[in-house]
Amino acid sequence: MEDCKEAATPVATNCLMDADEAENQVDSTKYRGLIGSMLYLTASRPDTQFGVCLCARFQSNPKESHFKAAKRILKYLKGTTNVGLWYPNESNIVLSGFSDSDYVGCKLDRKSPSGTWHLLGSSLISWNSKKQACVALSTVEAEYIAAGHACAQSIWLKHQLMDYGVKLEKVLLYCDNTNAINLTKNPIQHSKIKHIEIRHYFIRDHIQKGDIEIMFVKIENQFVDLFTKPLARDRFNKLRTELGVLDMKNIC
Repeated sequence: MEDCKEAATPVATNCLMDADEAENQVDSTKYRGLIGSMLYLTASRPDTQFGVCLCARFQSNPKESHFKAAKRILKYLKGTTNVGLWYPNESNIVLSGFSDSDYVGCKLDRKSPSGTWHLLGSSLISWNSKKQACVALSTVEAEYIAAGHACAQSIWLKHQLMDYGVKLEKVLLYCDNTNAINLTKNPIQHSKIKHIEIRHYFIRDHIQKGDIEIMFVKIENQFVDLFTKPLARDRFNKLRTELGVLDMKNIC
């Protein structure tokens, strides 16, 4: 791959990966080794998180189309070797989180990918891109579950910061779905959402306790789109910058 053509983004916008039974199978050992290496890299390159997690779903029976998608991530990495996480020196200690989901985004089982990230000031300290464990029956449910995951991570980070002597009154959690936000604030369960597992309702308790304040964010400012769906180059580059993944040459 050293002489390969560079790619602008890790995942093509028209990428709809499925089991692809008609394609030829590739060496599963080689494929798993590639995915394992890229999963390790996501610790410092969160901009590749969605693409790597997408390819990781097919490790048991990889096909040529899956291997091609994995190699595209390498092409993207080849063109962005100077890019990495940047942590500025600042005194603004404010913890904020973002949550998002792509309703029935997985073509295998129609489950919804979720994404979360948390900023301490302007520094990214936690991020996650994961397929939800259950099939959501609506966009509201998918967004609500994603917000619940972000809430759990927010509470954990808040307690971790207390060990370092940093006490925060409230964590701001941003979501781009007003119905999901209303659901977190409404103590009365509507008949249409009674099927949602009880474990997802704990976000309400923390909102009532004042640990979390959930806020609406416009879709164009929903940074976690980077972790839930393929994006065009301009949109991808904008969100990558917001993520704090910058070209070190421009900084130095």
